[in-house]
Amino acid sequence: MEKLPYRQIPATPDTYTPGNVAARMIDALGFRYYWATEGLRAEDFDYKPSTNARTTRETLDHIDGLVIYINNAVKKQTNFRKTKEKTLFSVQRKQTLLLLKEASDLLRQSSAEEIENFTMIFDGREKAYPFWNILNGPVADALWHVGQVVTFRRASGNPIDSQVNMLLGKRKE
Repeated sequence: MEKLPYRQIPATPDTYTPGNVAARMIDALGFRYYWATEGLRAEDFDYKPSTNARTTRETLDHIDGLVIYINNAVKKQTNFRKTKEKTLFSVQRKQTLLLLKEASDLLRQSSAEEIENFTMIFDGREKAYPFWNILNGPVADALWHVGQVVTFRRASGNPIDSQVNMLLGKRKE
């Protein structure tokens, strides 16, 4: 079985820098996403709390889109609207975790000046959104939706592993 990032949150950096702090936020998202999605069953994907709500799978697709926005911003790439092909969730999960890890690694290596140039750009729009908007937009939104996945899976009878410690960023072994 392939080892994916974020089973455990990475070790803390020795210093506080803008890049390290931003990377740690991405790492926290990656860790929470890893455990929110670990061991999902087929019936979990179809669960939705009401007729007007998204299913768990639709919520996971939305998280994946948000992670693409985050990753594109730190790579200074434009976001293009395109129809997304349905893939096996195992493939999507791996891609999402790897994109989070890539974004975190790039942020950790970035100076404050470089971070100022990480903008979120959408094809066909005149405005580029600064890094601040990436934090309060896609990063915060993805964290919010990961919490929904945790709630949905609990409601569908498949709670996350009780040995996972969010404060310490690791699973009790």
